[in-house]
Amino acid sequence: MLNALIHAAKQKFTVDLADFPNLPEDMMGMPRLSEEPCAGEACSRCIELCPTGAIAFGNAGIEIDLGCCLACGACINDCPTKTIQAERSTMTAVKNREDLVIRARKPLPKEDLGKLTGKSIDVRVVSTGCSATDLEVNASLNPDFDGSRYGIRIVASPRFADILLVTGPVPQAMQEPLIRCYEAMPDPRLVIAAGCSAISGGLHRGTYANGAGVEPHLTPDAFVPGNPPHPISVTYGILLAARQRPSG
Repeated sequence: MLNALIHAAKQKFTVDLADFPNLPEDMMGMPRLSEEPCAGEACSRCIELCPTGAIAFGNAGIEIDLGCCLACGACINDCPTKTIQAERSTMTAVKNREDLVIRARKPLPKEDLGKLTGKSIDVRVVSTGCSATDLEVNASLNPDFDGSRYGIRIVASPRFADILLVTGPVPQAMQEPLIRCYEAMPDPRLVIAAGCSAISGGLHRGTYANGAGVEPHLTPDAFVPGNPPHPISVTYGILLAARQRPSG
């Protein structure tokens, strides 16, 4: 709290004037692959440390699936060659699930959203079991991050929503309510999977409740990785999805 107040006092504004600023140096963020050569399968320390199996060796070398990544930082802290480093960009959301699998010469794509003005964006949030991501979604609209300056609003009814934002692994008890909520939305309707659990199931993947995320039930139009994702990344994901709405 004190650091936030000091930051606001220095810049004279509570909200950062930049649209999607990088994370501060003391924040870990998601992992990224640097140009430093990897030791390969002779090391494999990162694979052993990863609690969700998000890291593997493919044909092109080391691969990290950010859709399964908890952002725990274990691979970043323990990589002996510094091949895996911290990604401090908040522009981490993508439109295609396969883009979350990063490789040495295939970094996370970052899309320029252009001039961020236009129609309002009404979002219905469905929580299926990730309170941490729920808190970050709420924080994206507080005075510090102020997603409302882009026209983003949270609505109570799916009948007034443009976007369905889903958090949590979607266990069995929430699968039917989620689909019913989606069916109640007017066309064109968009879906966002926010957080590791909603994208892949995270730590819940393969459990008795069959929480494998959103994609077995609905097709997301944007994916926001992280466990939980940063509020600015949530805003970026909402705007990224909203750009796919037909104009008019």
